Amino acid sequence: MKRDPVCNMEVDEGTAVTGECDGIVYYFCSEGCKEKFLKEKTCKVPLTSYDLIIIGGGPGGLTAAVYAATLKMNAFLITKDLGGQAVDSTKIENYMGYDFVTGPELIEKFQDQLIHSHYIDHLMSEVEKIEKTDGGFNVTTSDLKKYFTRALIISTGMTRRKLRVPGEEEFQRKGVFYGNIQDLSFVQGEDVVVIGGGNSALQMVENLQGVAENIHLVSTTKLTADAVVAERVGKFENLKKHEGYTILEFRGDKTLSGIALRKMASEETMELSVRGVFIAIGLQPNTAWISDLVDLNDRGEIIIGPDCSTSCPGVFAAGDVTNAFGKRIIIASGEGAKAALAARQYILKFGKKKIN
Repeated sequence: MKRDPVCNMEVDEGTAVTGECDGIVYYFCSEGCKEKFLKEKTCKVPLTSYDLIIIGGGPGGLTAAVYAATLKMNAFLITKDLGGQAVDSTKIENYMGYDFVTGPELIEKFQDQLIHSHYIDHLMSEVEKIEKTDGGFNVTTSDLKKYFTRALIISTGMTRRKLRVPGEEEFQRKGVFYGNIQDLSFVQGEDVVVIGGGNSALQMVENLQGVAENIHLVSTTKLTADAVVAERVGKFENLKKHEGYTILEFRGDKTLSGIALRKMASEETMELSVRGVFIAIGLQPNTAWISDLVDLNDRGEIIIGPDCSTSCPGVFAAGDVTNAFGKRIIIASGEGAKAALAARQYILKFGKKKIN
């Protein structure tokens, strides 16, 4: 595998777009990055100023980027990865145009649109700082590069809270899931574990009922879910509760085959042979780094208006990172399109000055 010298995307040497400069062969994700690279090599001046910078590469950010391209905006996408939480979905049945599609397949379609059909400048990196400045914002990435923009779209999504125990990362999407309803076919007729004691965990138990053979519910404390939900779930004959236990380790070869537990405040341990683990201990919006720029609600989500605008003029937000109703791929995509349209109106409203 090679790295695109422009966007830092990992590309396959056999299928990548290639270009030669000063006797050196370079590999690119697209013709767009190749053209940008050769132009900057000739002009000796990299482009660092844009009308719009989009931060985040999940469905919301990718849709905003594609819409910005179709609107002929001078836009730039910065993201640490492509896909966001959508890549964890092994089965999507509620996205328009598809009877069935997996998360990785859908994101591949998005990516193809972004870098081939509707190219815009993009960079695989994280944003570490945003500063308000005269006429816009200065954006600093993790590699300390700085960019100026007139408007911003924040679409950094949410992160599933993790246990951070051995094997968790290794078996992601190979038996360890984070509450995604689309993953249930993976454990048809198998024993499973649901980790968590709140409403989301018990709702996952309900979703697994009739799919899994036996369901183990593991929680560090007594269940905290609503009484009516706990009472309903408590009647399931194939449910085994393990309250007051903590997870020690996820085990397996190529896929998950079991977990180890320990009784809280005790040396007592136990092992469970299971095919799947569904972790439902909450979601966390990726907003800590921008909390001093825009208003957040008590859940840490960015508060937006009907046009995806935030409390800071020129900053828009879309997708799961916001307080918009419904955490769904299709909703995030729609909000991304709306944010791009609103950002364009904002830029046109205040007039387009020359950017050096």
